[in-house]
Amino acid sequence: MRYRRKMDGQAREKREREIQAALESCGGEILSSREMERAFSQRHHTLSTLGEHTLRVARHSLKMCYALQKLRISTDIQAVVKGALCHDLGILGRNEKYTSAKECGRRHPVDSVEVAEKLSGPLPRKTRDIIARHMWPAGKSKAPNSLEGAIVCAADKLAAAEDFVIGYREKRPGIRGVIRTIINRKNESIEWKTKKM
Repeated sequence: MRYRRKMDGQAREKREREIQAALESCGGEILSSREMERAFSQRHHTLSTLGEHTLRVARHSLKMCYALQKLRISTDIQAVVKGALCHDLGILGRNEKYTSAKECGRRHPVDSVEVAEKLSGPLPRKTRDIIARHMWPAGKSKAPNSLEGAIVCAADKLAAAEDFVIGYREKRPGIRGVIRTIINRKNESIEWKTKKM
């Protein structure tokens, strides 16, 4: 069995400072934008906000980049940060823009590229592709075509799972709470469907 060294408190603090510095230096204009402010008031993945999810994706992406650096594999931090911070900003105003969740899933990556270019100006091809391809393998999304794209795509899936788990832990602790919520949602959707008919 391999020995794995855990980060001590000082190393963890240093890593957190590195992550925060990278977010501010590469994505400061995005973090301070009106769009990001709105992202913290829009629900996403049921029990999280779009802003919380976006920051989780950016932080996980940077952690992956730093882990790869230890293996002497370099990544484009600027592209990763901008791609991660903008990957879902096209979802803002979802209820007014999209008629269904399927349409939102299919169209928001393209809309997110437009929002990113509005915030940062013309983006390099790699950054555009990171944002446009982050939904893979869902729907008809193309697979990431760069290491940085694969990092953001994987971080997005990890953060989405965390949104679910953390949200349920905070709102409805324990497995019974999760089951109760699922049953209630099924009953609500059945009632909604019968009322509409």
